[in-house]
Amino acid sequence: MSAEIEYHEQVSKLIVSSSPHMFANTSIKKIMWTVNLTLLPAVVFAVYHFGLPALQTLLAGSLSAVVFEALTQKILKKPITVSDGSAFLCGLLLAMCLPPAVPLFVPIVGSFIAIVVAKHSMGGLGYNIFNPAHIGRAALMVSWPVLLTTWTKMTAAVDTTTSATPLNILKLQGYDVLIHTFGSRSEMYKALFFGFRNGSIGETSVLLLSLGGLYLICKGIIDWVLPLTMIGTVGILTLIFGPHGFMTGDPIFHMMAGGLIIGAFFMATDMVTSPITRKGRLIFAAGAGAITVLIRLAGGYPEGVCYSILLMNCITPLIDRYTQPEIYGGRK
Repeated sequence: MSAEIEYHEQVSKLIVSSSPHMFANTSIKKIMWTVNLTLLPAVVFAVYHFGLPALQTLLAGSLSAVVFEALTQKILKKPITVSDGSAFLCGLLLAMCLPPAVPLFVPIVGSFIAIVVAKHSMGGLGYNIFNPAHIGRAALMVSWPVLLTTWTKMTAAVDTTTSATPLNILKLQGYDVLIHTFGSRSEMYKALFFGFRNGSIGETSVLLLSLGGLYLICKGIIDWVLPLTMIGTVGILTLIFGPHGFMTGDPIFHMMAGGLIIGAFFMATDMVTSPITRKGRLIFAAGAGAITVLIRLAGGYPEGVCYSILLMNCITPLIDRYTQPEIYGGRK
């Protein structure tokens, strides 16, 4: 009798659901806050480097995103899920794409566009087609281009020799002036790697951003194929199509300059807007890297990471469609 009772208790706990039957000891909340924490070292360094204005911009972006998320869900009579960290991450990434000393209304407006327009107008988390943070940044760039391309000499850590970013100097004055600005090529590489340069808040330390990205790869949160392919594509193409002809480029500079590192590790790898299959991610990353190089070398903007990722987001459904794995036991 006891055996029969035990059998019925086990059967009552049996949960039957449709395939696929997959289990992972993780959650959206755990993933989002892990990504937030991996950005923390770069955030701390940016505040040290740029000072109080950077901290104010970061707080305005991330906290306003949380507020807009809660208000939107309340208006739509949906469960309020701001504790999962996705809105905070969106606002943080948006703020890291901005100059440190922008007026505070800029990250707030950007967060509104990212959360309300790019995310919840499409159904909320998991339904958005485009990366919300980059949509917010692109909208701000169209609305206030001067504010988003004005760079100050103010830093808390070091005195900068110019108010322009390295990519701006390259675009407007050429590679020789760029090297002269930093003193030597090795000094330029050092400034880019450790983060002592001008630019957006998230364009600071390649070292700290890369360590955060590598941690996410080790934890299985992101696939290494996407960031490494995107960064590698930028390096190869900038080497081939250099400023003085074939094979005269500086791939090391282009791989470390601008927002490529934060874009490749933290934005292109967005689970919602990037392809599902590894082959698809390879195509997505190569395309994003190629568009970035096209904009940098031939376009009017000195940087192209934001627009390259958004353009590849457009064709993610198409990539997923044509890179579906063959059904087990099926025939073409």
